[in-house]
Amino acid sequence: MPLTDRQVQTARPAEKEYKLSDEKGMYLLVTKAGTKSFRLKYRFGGKEKKLILGTYPDITLRQARDMRDSARQQLATGIDPSAARKAEKAASQALNENSFEAIAREWFLTRLSTKTENYQRKVISAMERDLFPKLGARPIQEIQARELLQALRAIEQRGAIETAHRTKQLAGQVFRYAIATGRAERDPTPDLRGALTSHKPEHFAAITDPKAVGHLMAAIEQYNGTLIVRAALKCSALWFCRPGELRHLEWSQVNWEEKRIELIAEKTHQQHIIPLSRQSLEILESLQPLTGRSRYVFPSAKGRARAMSENAVRAALRTLGYDNNTMTGHGFRAMARTLLDEVLGYRVEWIEQQLAHAVKDANGRAYNRTKHLSQRTEMMQRWADYLDQLRDQAMAPNVIAVNFNG
Repeated sequence: MPLTDRQVQTARPAEKEYKLSDEKGMYLLVTKAGTKSFRLKYRFGGKEKKLILGTYPDITLRQARDMRDSARQQLATGIDPSAARKAEKAASQALNENSFEAIAREWFLTRLSTKTENYQRKVISAMERDLFPKLGARPIQEIQARELLQALRAIEQRGAIETAHRTKQLAGQVFRYAIATGRAERDPTPDLRGALTSHKPEHFAAITDPKAVGHLMAAIEQYNGTLIVRAALKCSALWFCRPGELRHLEWSQVNWEEKRIELIAEKTHQQHIIPLSRQSLEILESLQPLTGRSRYVFPSAKGRARAMSENAVRAALRTLGYDNNTMTGHGFRAMARTLLDEVLGYRVEWIEQQLAHAVKDANGRAYNRTKHLSQRTEMMQRWADYLDQLRDQAMAPNVIAVNFNG
C-alpha cells in the first residue's frame, strides 16, 4: 500500500530505526532520533544501491515521489542516479568556487591582508554594496564587459562618479587575480575604456595665505569644543596627513622612542613616517590620560572602540567659521604643501615624501620610507614653529613701535 501524508506526518521514533514502504522502491526511514527521510532502493550494474531523496518535512511526500520518478527515468536510460547526484553536486561546488564573489573574497584575503584596516573596510564595502549583488553568483569566466558596465552604471546613477571608477579598478584586480590562478582567461575592464562618465578631480578648499593661516591657528587654539577634537585640529595642521590616517591613528603606531608615527599610507599603501615635533609630542602626552587606554588616539565620542567620526574635524571647522568652501580637513595638506615650498623654501621632494605621495627618484624608483628622514624631521619642527609664529602674530594686540631715544 502506498504511504499517505497522514502516515508520514504521524510516524514516531522507536527503539530501533524502521522503514515505511511506499511504492516503486521508495520508502520512509524513521531513525531513533526522529529524523524522517525519503529514500529510493534500486539496482544498477547488478548491485543494490540507495539514494537519499530528501528529509521530511523539507521534502513532501509528493515531491519525494517526483524525485523518485526522475531517478527511475535516469535508470531507464542507463544513468546511475547516485552518480548523477554526485556529479551535479561537484559541478555546483566548482561553480560556487569559481564565482566572482568567491574569487573576490579570496583575492581580498590573499592580497589585502597587509593593507590598513580602513582601506580593507572600504574595499569590502564597495564589493558587497555594488558588485556582489549583481555579479557575485556569476562564474567569473562568463562575465562579460556589458554585465560589469551595468553594475557600474548603477553607481553612476546615484551620482558617485569617482566611486564607479574606483570600483571598476577593484573589479579589474579581481579578474587579473582569477587569470593568475587559472580560473579566467581575460579581464573585461579594458573594454570599458571611455564608457564611464569622466571624473573631474575634486579640489579641496584650503587656506594658503600666511596671515589667514595665523588666524586659523588662533581660532583652533581658542576652540572650546572637546579636547580630543581640538587636538585633532592641531595635529591636522602639524602632520598634514590624510584625514582618514589621522582619525584611525592607533597608539601602537606612535613610536615614542624614535619620536615619530609609523603607519601605512592610505593611497600608496606603503609604510610612512611622520616625525613628531616638540609641539606634537606635547599634544600626544596630553591626550594619553584621556585616550591612552583606547585603541585609537582620536576615538569617537560615541564609544572609545571606534575611531573619530569623519565629520568631527569638518564640523569643528564650521563651528570656527570655516565652511567647506573655505577650509577642509584635507585642506591642511595643501596649506602645508604651499607654505613649506613657497615661504619656508623646503625641497619639493621632501614635502612630497612627507605628504606620502608616490615620489620617485631620478632612476624611477620609489623612495623608501626613511628617505630624507633627518631632513624631514627638521622640516616638521620648523613647520610647527612657523605655525606657532603665525598664530602668535594673529593673537597679538595691535602695537605701534615708538623709538623714545630718537
